[in-house]
Amino acid sequence: MTENGEDATLVRRPAPPDLRLASDALAGASPPAVGREAGPQAEDAEPDLPRDRNQAILEAAKQVGAVLKRGGHPFALAGSVAVRAHGGSGNLQHDVDFCVRPEDAEAVAATLAEAGMTVYTPPEDWLIKATCFGQDVDIIFELAHRPVSSGMLDRAEELPVESVRMPVLAPTDLLTALLAAFSEHHCDFGAVLPIARALREKVDWDRVRRDCGDEPMPAAFLFLLERLNVI
Repeated sequence: MTENGEDATLVRRPAPPDLRLASDALAGASPPAVGREAGPQAEDAEPDLPRDRNQAILEAAKQVGAVLKRGGHPFALAGSVAVRAHGGSGNLQHDVDFCVRPEDAEAVAATLAEAGMTVYTPPEDWLIKATCFGQDVDIIFELAHRPVSSGMLDRAEELPVESVRMPVLAPTDLLTALLAAFSEHHCDFGAVLPIARALREKVDWDRVRRDCGDEPMPAAFLFLLERLNVI
């Protein structure tokens, strides 16, 4: 997921043989510290992970989503896995993204840690990070300088991510966040264009325009979409 002008991911080999739950992998070990200012420790390659990276990312998304659902936390899947859930195609990005409200971030971190996942605080102050099945997971509570709100999570649609149903960020909110993150230092139209093409019929483009205001980079991208007859 691109956030605040930087590439944050945001953010997963044939069918996975005998995937282990993260909690099984760490059975008997002390729960990892939550909120410590440290990066993830290097992990050895696990032979029971799926060989295809896209499938590994999907398995991590399913596991984290199931844990958050059992914990009763308001959340929504975001990033490239959310695009896939809405019908987009192509390779997934290099991690899994979930959105939570800022006031819920600490409780979400504790739930993931109790499930056996490594949870830590990165230098960026708009997310926390976790590791599941060897994949990076971003728990985001601010999208493009805007706090994740209850309204945004209420607009999420419950969709299947393979075998697990979970709330998925609405297409309009997905595109608004991607466009709002454009800046003079980060303006990768090529990465967002196929997403806009795939989801164009599901996006309220008038609302995207209103939410992005007069910012020049989102306006330039919307102009490009018009010239390409995407919108």
